[in-house]
Amino acid sequence: MAKVSLAEFARQVRQEASKVTWASRKETLITTATVFVVVMLVAIFLFLVDQVLGFGVRLLFRVGG
Repeated sequence: MAKVSLAEFARQVRQEASKVTWASRKETLITTATVFVVVMLVAIFLFLVDQVLGFGVRLLFRVGG
């Protein structure tokens, strides 16, 4: 890999940075809302799975004891 000067490196960084596109406000809000909805759905699902498994464990220990 060839070494480049600091000035050349800075030029390349500026050139690459100019290619970056930012999400619009609408895209950001939609993505944020989607993340919140998915997190809530996963939390509810995991809560239900925990409740079912907890019930099964309590039932198992009650039978064995």
